[in-house]
Amino acid sequence: MTPLVRSFVAHFGEMGSRWGINRTVGQIYALIYVSQRPLNADEIAEALEFSRSNVSMGLKELQAWRLVRLKHLPGDRREYFDAPSDAWEVFQILAEERRRREIEPTLSMLRSALMEKPASEEDAVAQERMRGMHELIEMLTTWFDEVQHMDRNTLAQLMRMGSRVQKLLEFTSKVKIVGGGKGKSN
Repeated sequence: MTPLVRSFVAHFGEMGSRWGINRTVGQIYALIYVSQRPLNADEIAEALEFSRSNVSMGLKELQAWRLVRLKHLPGDRREYFDAPSDAWEVFQILAEERRRREIEPTLSMLRSALMEKPASEEDAVAQERMRGMHELIEMLTTWFDEVQHMDRNTLAQLMRMGSRVQKLLEFTSKVKIVGGGKGKSN
């Protein structure tokens, strides 16, 4: 590995634990992501100085997350792995997987809890707070669904706008008030 690649791989290993994956899996993913060609498990193990079994387990986890794809090269019986090279695609896959693994089970639990009749004042307060959490998560998932269907250029433009979106919304609210006020006085 070049020093640049080694630095990237090491960083992803460190960040992996903060993102809920172990260091080995983070490093395997980083190596595959920056590689110009698909890699087989032996190449990964050699480059990272990991055991073959650690690499195999890491690759299985990355496949379960849909972050790496299995490839077969003509005339070679080994399995090769590559990753989407488009950062937007990677982000979308991660967001979808986190939703499936974390958000959907939480929504399901909240829906079930909100259907129960509160047995006490304490349960009523707890349910009201759960209702607020449920509403927020539902709103965020609806927003996420809408954002996922935007084309990348529109999404990038929206992201670049940052806090200017708030100013635009404030401006359009003022225009509606002024426009609504004129309509009522005529």
